[in-house]
Amino acid sequence: MADTHRNQGGRSRRWIFWTIGAVVAVIVLASFMGRDDSVPVVAATVSRAPIRSVVATNGKVEPVSNFEAHAPTGTTVKRVLVKEGDHVKKGQLLVELNAATARSQAAQAMAQVKASDADVHALQQGGTHEEVLANQAQLVKARGDLDTAQRNLEALKKLQQTSAASPAEVKSAQNQYDAAAAQVKLLESRQKDRYSQPEVERVQAEQNQAQSAYSAAEDVLSQLVIRAPFNGVVYSLPVKQGAYVNPGDLILQEADLSKVLVRAFVDEPDIARLTPGDRIEVTWDAMPGRMWTGSVTAIPSEIKLHGTRNVGETTCIVGNNDYKLLPNTNVGITIVTAERNNVLTIPRESLRLDDSTPYVYQVVNNVLHRTTVQTGLTNLTKVEITGGISENSLVAIGSTNNKPLKDALPVRVIRQ
Repeated sequence: MADTHRNQGGRSRRWIFWTIGAVVAVIVLASFMGRDDSVPVVAATVSRAPIRSVVATNGKVEPVSNFEAHAPTGTTVKRVLVKEGDHVKKGQLLVELNAATARSQAAQAMAQVKASDADVHALQQGGTHEEVLANQAQLVKARGDLDTAQRNLEALKKLQQTSAASPAEVKSAQNQYDAAAAQVKLLESRQKDRYSQPEVERVQAEQNQAQSAYSAAEDVLSQLVIRAPFNGVVYSLPVKQGAYVNPGDLILQEADLSKVLVRAFVDEPDIARLTPGDRIEVTWDAMPGRMWTGSVTAIPSEIKLHGTRNVGETTCIVGNNDYKLLPNTNVGITIVTAERNNVLTIPRESLRLDDSTPYVYQVVNNVLHRTTVQTGLTNLTKVEITGGISENSLVAIGSTNNKPLKDALPVRVIRQ
């Protein structure tokens, strides 16, 4: 009986072992049969969308029509009649500077002008009025003396013919006549050409200098009263009433801000992409979502150092009817160099190059197929497809487990 029980127990244990082994074998076989060797990949669909190529940079706002008033001389600010941001009309009085010193200088300059004019008049008339009268009186007397000497000479010459007058007497009369004639000639020449050429040039130079000094004084006076030269906005007013200003100090800036000039700084490698007429989009961080537009007016003709960058400068005029863009504002610039609508596009990460030949990994029935494509526009995120694959095709971007992609690779698609 004991042996019978032992045999039955052994058979029972063997059956359990066989059962466990069978279960393990089934589990192992199932694990091998269920293992998936495909690579998980992110993929995107070839779809139609707009695409554009752009140059992104920065720029600065400048006024188109700008007026700057500077102090013409050292003085004080007498009156300030406007404030920053005021809209002003042409001819409106804006700021008045103290003109007392300038008026005194203008009066002194006018006195010099009058004195030089008197000198010129005297030059033209042969001297002052008193000198002219004295010269005329001397000339009348000299001519009378000349007539007397001539009559005396003629009388003595007749007497000499009858031996009533000696040759010495005739010669003495001749000498008196010659002296009287010389005196008349001297006085007549003094009446016409009293001054030498150097004296004439000196007087004319003094007149010119006096007139220039007066014009300069008048110019200073005119600049001490600052009026608006055109309709515009006062956008800078760094002075206050009563303050002292040095010569050349900025008093006021006014501009017509209904239109402003935007200067874009384009990095050297991007300059060749620009074409006159390219659309320019202007944004400002202070006004998110707002955009101003213009177009490229000219291609940069030289390269300049701007900070640490080599740039070319291009400009555009943008409308600013609400006067939000202020001079010297730093803005963002997007220049649209090319644009397409309703074209086939793929994510830029899905495009690959082999010896400059573009291709993609197209997903067909969960298998990658290397496909050569033709491309058009490219930007930072998308590529235009002009041939090689069709709309709604699926292209792989990359694997999620960092395994490299290759032709005929089984994959498991994860949509982007």
